Amino acid sequence: MILRLQIPIPSITPNPLNTLKSHLSLPAATSTSTDSGLKFRQKLIYLQSLNVNPTKAINENPTLRSVPLSTIYSVTHCLFSMGLDSSALGRILDMYPLLLTSDPYSDIYPIFDFLLHTVEIPFPEIRKSIIRCPRLLVSDPETQLKPTFEFLTQLGFTGPNKLTSQTTLLLVSSVEFTLIPKIEYLVELGFEYDEVRNMVLRSPGLLTFSIENNYKPKVEYFLNEMKGDLEEIKKFPQYFSYSLERKIKPRNRMLMEHGFSMHLSDMLKVSDGEFRARLIEMQLQLVEDRQ
Repeated sequence: MILRLQIPIPSITPNPLNTLKSHLSLPAATSTSTDSGLKFRQKLIYLQSLNVNPTKAINENPTLRSVPLSTIYSVTHCLFSMGLDSSALGRILDMYPLLLTSDPYSDIYPIFDFLLHTVEIPFPEIRKSIIRCPRLLVSDPETQLKPTFEFLTQLGFTGPNKLTSQTTLLLVSSVEFTLIPKIEYLVELGFEYDEVRNMVLRSPGLLTFSIENNYKPKVEYFLNEMKGDLEEIKKFPQYFSYSLERKIKPRNRMLMEHGFSMHLSDMLKVSDGEFRARLIEMQLQLVEDRQ
């Protein structure tokens, strides 16, 4: 893929790559060394300096054994230039060791170019997108990111609802196997398509939740135990973002014990302390009403 525009590369002072080299006291002429054992050891030391597990990395990416250290340097320099700090870089490379042997110009920069020019994420925000969803760095722009972006655009993620560094993680989802099934599930519950569309635009996280592990158990509990009306979920789709076991069930039980009820938003959006305070207020009000 040919980059349409020159991606701005911020200057880094001091250069983290040089700092790491200096810290490790690596020989300046490793490329001319004939000692393959020394080269391999230097590679392991460098990976460790990045907080990458060398054993795990080589097991998942055997090519690491043979690539020169300069290849890894080029990858780390590319990611550093995009604003990633050492801690984020190490976490990402340990998570996706295949990146360590990638070609920045054919594999990584096109992804930054896509985020910058197609999705139109501001350059300072791209770092946040990558930290929030490192999988973006191992997703092909043409075959994976672009089709999903086009689907999300048609769904309504444009203008004031356009993708941001907080929602670009949606780009790694499969349209056919992830996004459409979730939309269809919500429609099958009884919502109109436009209602579902508005729900996901208001709460994009809905497209990241598991149907089996999130939607189904929470819908079942809401309808059967809470005797709720789906209109409430339409108004407060964030219901699906709260833990069923740690928040929804305990708070509903407390309300039921006292014969009280609350709107979903009032029940879930507040802290534990504020929820208890509201419960006490409702009890006091009940006593006053009975007098």
